Amino acid sequence: MLRRSSAGYRGKQGGFFFQGISAESCGSRRLCLHVVTVPPHTEGTPHVHAGHESGIYVVRGTHTIRYGQALEFSQVLEAGDMVYIPADVPHMPVTADEEVVAIVARTDPHEQESVHLLGQRPPLELVLGGPAGAVRR
Repeated sequence: MLRRSSAGYRGKQGGFFFQGISAESCGSRRLCLHVVTVPPHTEGTPHVHAGHESGIYVVRGTHTIRYGQALEFSQVLEAGDMVYIPADVPHMPVTADEEVVAIVARTDPHEQESVHLLGQRPPLELVLGGPAGAVRR
């Protein structure tokens, strides 16, 4: 079934999602696939996808993904990078000088159902690093 993306919505975690494949748009039962645009100089809201894995392919732009229980780890992502985010791992995007466009696939077929927002953002001056395997690039 062909889906031409024309409508969209602002995700509660930040970014603008063009409606793609989901339970709401075409009756998908196990998959959600979207294109997300994140403006420059923004931070998403820390969140998890409860019980669902995500895969991200960066189409355009460079940004940082912060992740971990206190968002204490980070990874710089560039166009062409793919990232795996395990279920229930807190994360958020942080953009710099350029807009970011990415394709997001998730095992939750619903648009925003498994998105659970977390409390306050941690201070930006946290020491950043990361264990292997928490978020795979």
